[in-house]
Amino acid sequence: MIIAVFLITLLGAIVAGVPIAFSLLLCGLAMMIYLDEFSVQIIAESIVGGADSFSLMAIPFFILAGEIMNAGGLSRRIIELPMKLVGHKRGGLGYVAIMAAMIMASLSGSAVADTAAVAAMLIPMMKAAGYPENRSAGLIGAAGIIAPIIPPSIPFIIFGVTSGVSITKLFMAGIFPGILMGCALALMWYFQARHMQLDVQEKASWAEVRQALKKGFWALLLPVIIIGGFRMKIFTPTEAGAVAAAYALFVAMLIYGELKMRDLYGVFLASAKTTAVVMFLVAAASVPSWFITIAELPQMLAELLEPMLDSPTLLLAMIMVFVFVIGMVMDLTPTVLILTPVLMPLVKEAGIDPVYFGVLFILNTSIGLITPPVGNVLNVITGVTKMPFDKAAKGMLPYVALLIGLLILFIIFPQLIIAPYKFFSG
Repeated sequence: MIIAVFLITLLGAIVAGVPIAFSLLLCGLAMMIYLDEFSVQIIAESIVGGADSFSLMAIPFFILAGEIMNAGGLSRRIIELPMKLVGHKRGGLGYVAIMAAMIMASLSGSAVADTAAVAAMLIPMMKAAGYPENRSAGLIGAAGIIAPIIPPSIPFIIFGVTSGVSITKLFMAGIFPGILMGCALALMWYFQARHMQLDVQEKASWAEVRQALKKGFWALLLPVIIIGGFRMKIFTPTEAGAVAAAYALFVAMLIYGELKMRDLYGVFLASAKTTAVVMFLVAAASVPSWFITIAELPQMLAELLEPMLDSPTLLLAMIMVFVFVIGMVMDLTPTVLILTPVLMPLVKEAGIDPVYFGVLFILNTSIGLITPPVGNVLNVITGVTKMPFDKAAKGMLPYVALLIGLLILFIIFPQLIIAPYKFFSG
């Protein structure tokens, strides 16, 4: 019954147009009344405790780093290099979009921010070169959701804090799957581009490539610093966020000189607004999470799925189907915050590697970002392109199918994630 109370309240509030954070608070209130545990103090303590985590401090730092990169010209220089390398090939701008999205992913960790930056720069160019608008939008949207997988991933930070799994291990485990996602998208785009009549750019000379590499060197050095720091255990994810923000500020102001002192207020304000949204969601989700634990929902779910505990692959497949359906109607962050405390006890009982599960879970919820009706990345794409929502959604379908296929592949062959993760972790 507690599940029904939770779902009816949550879905009812969302349908009524209540913001998701307040919907989560209403869920907590409804569950509190149902369990006869009404206490304003519990709500206050849960909200404060939910946001009171050292690891969560990484989020505002990485968000700030992303804002600085966009305002300081780092993002533009990152795109210039793949443009010179593959811009001359048939469908070259598609490969540029994938490469740029992967590089951007290794800098900010936000799918929405990365998609907005890449789409704003490349969509007009792709349109002018005769690229099909819906396929271009679909490719950029699909490439954008690599950001939650490649470190430093904000969803990995949230999952790690909620589940108690090492964030550093999650980061290391996400490297190879993120690269594989990019390669799969590039392969699919190759077969699609062969049948398109497209304008092809002139091949850049080696001098132009070297110039683009020189211009983008300082920006491209950041992911090396971040991932290298994790690999050598020089700093924690939180410290990495501070390093990323400080480095981006240094490069943008002193090396590229595009970010002026007068621009800082706007950059800090934009990052503060984004951070406030994310952190309020985290804090609000802790209220129903507390009552989910009190109501022993994880134990009830474990009993329900007990027959599958002896078959981890089947159990994992069922969980992934459930997560996918939820991810279609709910944004990534609240999905992670709500489902993680429910699913993790079950995952541990079945003997599934929590790090491996975390990668699958975040990949699954990331696909929800490009599926209707809620997909935030899909909405960003429609906003940038001014394309009708249904047209953008149709353009996204082949890439959604590809990513679902990749998810199934990871479920069937866990070593595709586990083996590279152990290698990167040393």
